[in-house]
Amino acid sequence: MTTITLSSAAIKNMFEQLHHNFGGSLSVNVKEHILTLDNELGRGHIRGITFKGGISYLEFDMEFSEDVTLRTGTDKNAPICFAYCSEGRIEHSFNNESERHTLENFQTGILTNESHAVNTLYFRKDVRVNTSLIVVKTVGAEQTEKRNGLNYRLQERILKGKTAENTIYIGSYNLKIADQIKQLKAIKQQGIVRSLLIEGLVHMILALEVQQHTDDLKNQENRTGSLNTREMESVREISSFVHNYPERQLSIAELCRKSGLSPCKLQEGFKLMHGTTVTDYIREVRIKKAEELIKNTDLNISEVVYSIGFTSRSYFSKIFRNKYNCSPKQYKDKQNMMAVSA
Repeated sequence: MTTITLSSAAIKNMFEQLHHNFGGSLSVNVKEHILTLDNELGRGHIRGITFKGGISYLEFDMEFSEDVTLRTGTDKNAPICFAYCSEGRIEHSFNNESERHTLENFQTGILTNESHAVNTLYFRKDVRVNTSLIVVKTVGAEQTEKRNGLNYRLQERILKGKTAENTIYIGSYNLKIADQIKQLKAIKQQGIVRSLLIEGLVHMILALEVQQHTDDLKNQENRTGSLNTREMESVREISSFVHNYPERQLSIAELCRKSGLSPCKLQEGFKLMHGTTVTDYIREVRIKKAEELIKNTDLNISEVVYSIGFTSRSYFSKIFRNKYNCSPKQYKDKQNMMAVSA
């Protein structure tokens, strides 16, 4: 077993210590730190970035070849940590306590600390883990000028005016967050554009975590719905299949056969992950793909329509206008005018 104690929670110092202990290669892009490992200790990457206002994002996408324990302390005003596990499972304990709490695949969690507490994360060997942590700096009683900020409002929402204690709240399963993290991983831009896109998605994930906590408090008798982890993974796989093959004529029956889910569970899964029905999701994927084709290819409108699986150009034009407030032809003409002027 490898045990590492981090003496600082600041992203820059934390990654320097992780690099020193784990090895690998450390890169810094604007404020984003990425430690990539491919050695005898494990494979994967650890990513971290801090945004203005005291909100940080950490991601562990790792498979260690031995058990790893990661210990980190907190300051007087300990932060609130919003956690999400996209893959695998991760364990946590406070200080030197023997009791461990487990965050499983697709689960949300909220961690609060008393002053100067120690948090310990446990990574099991040969288990692929993808865990995201959003760390929100709290506001001290003397910092009255910060009472109107996002951090203080989140602090009031979670702590409800009470002094922070060592508590961990394991919430419901949530597939919408997995979808946002997938989008975050797909960002290809660099520099300031990349930082802004990451910050926007991190705030979206944070909003979904807070909403999940609110919903859990209202529905404590049925916090996880009727889908288990395997079924939720099937929903995510079907979502990716639809996204990758928008031109396919996909029926509910076919998707049920492919996923092994009943129509009711398939629809419930799409409501959880995308907030919409299967049919509406397929239509949304096709419209977004159509916009990309109109913008980036020389295909005419009819060719775009049939390449994404629609059979009626008039129907396509109607739903395109509903989403983008202009017709496909108007959008194409604007793109052509911009190309000429450039």
